[in-house]
Amino acid sequence: MKSIGVREFRDKASHYLASSEIIAIKKHEKLVGFYIPIQESNQEEVEQAFQRLSETVITALAESGLSEEALSKALDLSVKEEE
Repeated sequence: MKSIGVREFRDKASHYLASSEIIAIKKHEKLVGFYIPIQESNQEEVEQAFQRLSETVITALAESGLSEEALSKALDLSVKEEE
């Protein structure tokens, strides 16, 4: 997954919007979001995908015993793992 800054994403938005690559977007070296392209999807498919994502997060929280904040930190790609 490619990681870019907000300014680069803004300046090259048409390029990234035409791409099928998932992009991690950072502001001042902190992850602020993801661009996940959706090709040829209708609104219902998008809503179903978000519903599945929501259910997956709820399940992950329940099974892991983590708080939302702890899970968010665990998924923060801007933090390097300690070995």
